[in-house]
Amino acid sequence: MSNPISTAFKKAKAENRPALLTYTVAGDSSKKQSLDILKSISKNADILELGVPHNTPIADGSQIQTSAYRAIKKGIKINDIFRIVRDFKKFDKNKPIILMGYYNMIFQYGDSNFLKKCKTSGVNGLIVVDLPWPENKDFAKKCKRKSIYFIQLLSPTTTSKRLKKIIQNSHPMNYFISMLSTTGGKLKVSPKEILKNYNKIKKINPNKEIVIGFGITDKTIGKLKSADGLVVGSAICKEITRSLNSRQNPVTNVGKLVRKLKNKIK
Repeated sequence: MSNPISTAFKKAKAENRPALLTYTVAGDSSKKQSLDILKSISKNADILELGVPHNTPIADGSQIQTSAYRAIKKGIKINDIFRIVRDFKKFDKNKPIILMGYYNMIFQYGDSNFLKKCKTSGVNGLIVVDLPWPENKDFAKKCKRKSIYFIQLLSPTTTSKRLKKIIQNSHPMNYFISMLSTTGGKLKVSPKEILKNYNKIKKINPNKEIVIGFGITDKTIGKLKSADGLVVGSAICKEITRSLNSRQNPVTNVGKLVRKLKNKIK
């Protein structure tokens, strides 16, 4: 059976558009609300990235850190995150979920136990920010045995030689970081320049899906729609914060934002 991540890309391509990937932090601003947000945005998002809150992140910008802080403050644990995934899959078993986080949480949990939990709860892919290639080879093989995609990160400074090796060893989906920044930074390079770098990577193996993330908002997403997929995270976390501060319902507001993002790439 095909991994739902690949199915989502096929569906988006059939509709002549990029896949829309959303990122929210698990447990923000509570376990229940986190699940409700996933349900609300799943109507328009093709793939859901769920961040594991971390108190010392290396890639997360201020918006995601704020979300993570709220979740940690409410006492979110790894097993709670697996429960959120499992409960969401009861609502929509075919919608792909990718967990994104840092290797320390996996190491503490134990690779085998962690992957077993991923499989039983319904996780379809993993992004482990601080586990680069080739150090991630063994773990990526373990993921493959469980039919879970291990998603490699590629950056504008990755050399051509290294890019070829990573893509050659990669699973069907890879993640291109648009610029040298933490998440949610203002785009320092033009969408044209991002696509130029993206196309160079895409040519290495056109059969591999490459998504673009970091700094994508409703203002820039339309200019990048020739990519296989586009990831929006900080803009969503920012909307959750704004809604909470304004005493509005983040579930409704984030749902509206994701619908707006989807309309921009149709």
